[in-house]
Amino acid sequence: MSSTIRRVGILTAGGDAPGLNAVIRGFGKTVINRYGMEVVGFRDGVKGLVENRYVDLTSATLAGILTTGGTILGTSRDKVNKYVVDGETVNMTGVVRENLERLGVDALVMLGGGGTAKNAKQLMDAGVNVIALPKTIDNDIALTDTSFGFATAMEIATEAVDRLHSTAHSHHRIILAEIMGHRAGWLSLGAGIAGGADIILIPEIPYTVESVAATIKARMARGSTFSVVAVAEGARDTKDAADYQAARLLVDAAKTPEAQRAARAHLANVEDSQREHTFKLARELEASTGLETRVTILGYVQRGGTPCAEDRLLATRLGSAAADLVHQGHFGVLVAARGQSSEPVPLEEVAGKLKLVPEGHDWIETARKVGTGLGD
Repeated sequence: MSSTIRRVGILTAGGDAPGLNAVIRGFGKTVINRYGMEVVGFRDGVKGLVENRYVDLTSATLAGILTTGGTILGTSRDKVNKYVVDGETVNMTGVVRENLERLGVDALVMLGGGGTAKNAKQLMDAGVNVIALPKTIDNDIALTDTSFGFATAMEIATEAVDRLHSTAHSHHRIILAEIMGHRAGWLSLGAGIAGGADIILIPEIPYTVESVAATIKARMARGSTFSVVAVAEGARDTKDAADYQAARLLVDAAKTPEAQRAARAHLANVEDSQREHTFKLARELEASTGLETRVTILGYVQRGGTPCAEDRLLATRLGSAAADLVHQGHFGVLVAARGQSSEPVPLEEVAGKLKLVPEGHDWIETARKVGTGLGD
């Protein structure tokens, strides 16, 4: 099988993350220099696959990109089986397969998160030789120890929490730092522990305002006149968490296209109504504790800029491992991180699944041991 692979495509999909260019470089240099293959990069993720927009990648193209943030190929959130054309949703799997065949691309490597794993499985089911690589700052991809982008984002969020302590202390304030993570709390939990946050709120542990306020009041009783709270953007109080979970269950239970559209619209309405939850929490804490309260939203700064050394190393390792799998003709897998090595995991075991912070995880227990409040 390996002897038939002459030309390989690669793309980046979903949100950008530190380390994407390092993976492109690690994969490209290995397949070009070690295995003598040609590499083409598709522009803007799945959109480039559908529209047949690509660029040839050479050793010269790959030079100097190890340390740069973002992706030289561009990215998008388009889906192969739900591609929107003139307002209509179309399955473009067949079009993508035909484009790859016309270009003589024998295999495709897709860098992305959970949505990209689903796209990769769609193409795999259509007969495309495909490999996925785990990219997300949320660290929520199933069956991999970690994902490139996570370590850099955690360093950035940790530094932010560090810096907020001085302002909170100087002005006797509560400061809420909103950190990325819609469904999984790995980033907020890790940065909160590393940055010494007094309270950490994550999606996996619904909070009550009363519990958060009680932690702050207990600190005040011990003479502390400030608190720093690390809040995941997907953290919710117990009522909002129940409403959100009910809306997601409706989406999962919907069978017909009409029911799915209605359920997704309802979920979107619920998400919109809860979008300002951090500011709502700030107002409630200020009223309950009497301390002036401020919100800092870290936003996209967490995903931008130069990847840290850990992410560069991980990205290069996984990229070169993907090149080996292409050479071996081993497709239909995610290249998962396993300690200091890697392991191919079947896409059907990854697509559609999330790696959430489990109850009783060591990070949660560590936070509790050092006295960090978790809002429950």
